[in-house]
Order: sequence, then structure tokens, then C-alpha cells
Amino acid sequence: MPKFGTDGWRAVISEEFTFANLQQVSQAVADMLGQRILGRPPTVVIGYDTRFLSDRYAAEVARVLAANGIDVALSRGDCPTPALAYAVKARGASAGVMITASHNPPRYNGFKLKGPNGGSAMPEVTAIVEACLARNLSEGREPRLASWHMEDGDLPSLGGQGAITRFDPLPGYLAHLRTLVSFDTIARGRPRVVVDPMYGAGRGYLATFLREMGCEVREIRGELNPGFGGVHPEPIAHNLGALIDAVLAGHYDLGLATDGDADRIGAVDANGAFVDPHRIFALALQYLVEARGQRGSVVKTVSTTQHIDRLCERYSLPLHEVPVGFSYICDWMEKEEVLIGGEESGGISILGHIPEGDGLLMGLLLLELVAAQGRRLHELIADMMLQLGPVHYGRDDRQTRPFDKKELVARLLARVPERIAGLRVSRVDNSDGIKYRFGDEGWLLIRPSGTEPVLRVYAEAREEALVGALLEAGAALAEQ
Repeated sequence: MPKFGTDGWRAVISEEFTFANLQQVSQAVADMLGQRILGRPPTVVIGYDTRFLSDRYAAEVARVLAANGIDVALSRGDCPTPALAYAVKARGASAGVMITASHNPPRYNGFKLKGPNGGSAMPEVTAIVEACLARNLSEGREPRLASWHMEDGDLPSLGGQGAITRFDPLPGYLAHLRTLVSFDTIARGRPRVVVDPMYGAGRGYLATFLREMGCEVREIRGELNPGFGGVHPEPIAHNLGALIDAVLAGHYDLGLATDGDADRIGAVDANGAFVDPHRIFALALQYLVEARGQRGSVVKTVSTTQHIDRLCERYSLPLHEVPVGFSYICDWMEKEEVLIGGEESGGISILGHIPEGDGLLMGLLLLELVAAQGRRLHELIADMMLQLGPVHYGRDDRQTRPFDKKELVARLLARVPERIAGLRVSRVDNSDGIKYRFGDEGWLLIRPSGTEPVLRVYAEAREEALVGALLEAGAALAEQ
């Protein structure tokens, strides 16, 4: 039976991610919406990414929901998750569905369920969906299906059947971004930018925005390629060789990359050096406070840099550290005024935006802060390192057979070493895997992925050589 993880359901196409399973999950969502007291008939907004069959999967979701009397707005083409999520909130929809496996390899697809605020559906909501799914499967209930296909035009509401209409999420999303980012500041700076959507659903978006500002833009890997050119659509250094080459060859000011559904950001400076989300997060926090004069709490996941801690201490801002997964950041964004929330993987959002990671927004904000300060990106990073002290970061992903996360955590908690790679362990947390803290010297995190059979080991330290030693030590601890 399909299971919902930290951000929806993901599985390998044709193995578990099939049309039959997707129809069952969609019926369970329809049943969930029927159970909840909404005060009006439910409506759902649906989008999809560039993966194999994503458009057809989205159509199947629409057919099931419409057959259950739910009005559906379906994106006219592939679109970024944050654009879809914003449309959910802007339209006052009851929920949203995004067909995407985000940064996962091409063989995967997925189903992200969004709440009315545009953020990930809360655990209590996905629990209802899973309960409805289990009941339907055990009782042999077949999903309802409207007689409609993607080639058809809009489907009017007919006798208890919901309507299906097509829409373009770009205009409304662009208008909203203008309220969060100073397009005029970027236009005055006239940066020369390479944009790399990595063949994902962000294609055309950043390039369109920047060209409207009069910037010189080159977009690479923007054509439709469901196999992502053989590269995983995750904006990390290992996958951005094409972006680095393009920036250096054209002497561009910087490069911006987004993942498969554009909710994550990565960057490359003018020297061709990869700028990871840790530095983007820290630069953005510094800029929002010092240049814009904004305040609020800050939320970061357990795998995110200590630079955020140091900045929060400097500015006297409340800091919340949460497990990996943007849904945990979303919780805090609903409870209080969060200035910025983000995770190591590149999902970051700011005050005034939906509670959803947004690689496009953060790419634009990065351009604004560079233009506003009139300095090169690598200069701003170097200055921040001088102010906060150097840190180096690494992550090691290891394929593994499925294992019990609770058993791993219990085993590691039972044998906490006094030192790891020569650093004294000052504290151990188990909110998400096991995190060994070494005071102000760094940390080591061991946790399994929530979406793949992968063991992830993360480390941060003041010296680069120590990062490698910590990663090796972490892998050894997990295998004992």
C-alpha cells in the first residue's frame, strides 16, 4: 500500500507508482475531503513536473476527484511546486496535488499533497488519507473515474460530477513574487546570469522573470527531458558541471540552479565555485535583518549550518531546530511570524510567502542582495566567513537495504562515544536520526532518507579535513 513520507508519496514508476495505485490514492484524498468540515464544496488545484507520464498521472488525479464531485483546476503545462502551492492559497482551494518526485532519480515519481495554505498537508490529514486508502483496498472499493482526457477541453460540472478547468499558474505567482523581491533593485544591478532548471519544472520561469527586468540571461538544460539528461535533478555540486562550465565560459556574474520541481536552490559564483544552500540561507538571513530591517523567528532543520545559530544569537532572534522535511518548517510558519525557514537541501522560504520551499524565490532574493550591496557573490561569502568564522560541510549518501530507523537510533544512543574524529561529544539529539554535537566546533548527523533506501551522513566542522574524518566515522558507527 502506498505510504506517505515527509513530503507525500514517492515510488518507482511502474513498480509501485502505477495508474491503479495513483487512482486509489486520489480516491482516498477525495474521501478525506468528504470527511472534513470545509463549510463549502471542496476544490483542488493540480500541477505536475517534467517527469515521464507526469501529465497523464495528473489527468488521472483530476478524473478521480471530478468523479467525486470535486471541482479541479489543472495546470496547462508542467509547473514548479511553489507556483502550484501559491495557486492553492490564492484560489482559496481546499487542497493541492503536485505530481512530482522532486530531486529523486528519473525512475521515481510522486504525489505531494498540499493544504489550503499551500504548505505540505499536515500529518493528521495524511493519516486520514492513509486510513481511507487502507479501508478502500480492504473492502475492494474501486476508484470513481470521470470520462475526461487531457486532450479534451474544460469539463463542465455535470450532475454531481465536479468541473475540470485548465489554468496557467505563472501570472499570479509572478505578481506575488514582486511583493517579496525588489525587481527594480535587480534590474538596476543588471546581473549576467546563467539559469539551470536541470530539465525540471522551473524551466522558463527564472529566465522569463529576469528578461523582463532587462537582465542578460542564458538558460541551459531547459528543454523537456524526462530522463534529466542522465543527471539527478538535485542542485548539488556533483550535478552542476554544466552550469559551472557555462558560467566560466561566458564570464557570467553567477549561476542559479533549481531541482526537478523548483522548490530547491543551488548557485555558482563567478569563479565557478558551488554555493550551497547553507551559505544562501545565511546570506539571506543576514540581508533580511541588516538591509531590510526585518525581524521574526528562524527555523532550520537538523542538517543545516551552525552559521544560522550564530546569526540568530547576533540578532537576538528565536531559533527553532526541526527534523528534516519542510512540513516541520511549515508548522512553525503557521504558528508564528517566521522571518526565514530552510533546510540543507535548498528548500527555503521567507516571511510573507507560502510555507513552502521555493528555489525560484530564493534565486531572485540572492540576486537582489548581490545587486543591493554592489559586490560579487564570492566577496559576500568571504566577508560572512570572516565575521562568523569558517565552517566546512559535507554529506555522504550510501545506498542500503531497508532497515528500521528506530532500531538504528536506539543502537547508536546506547553507545555514544566520548570523542569522534578527535572532537569531544558535548550533546546528542535524536529528533531525526542521531546528531552528535561538538560544542561550537561542529556536528555529525546520521539519518536514513525518508524517500529512498539511502543512509545519509552529514557533518560540519571548522576545518575541511575534519569533515571527511567525521563522515567516515559516522558511516562506521552506523555499520557497527
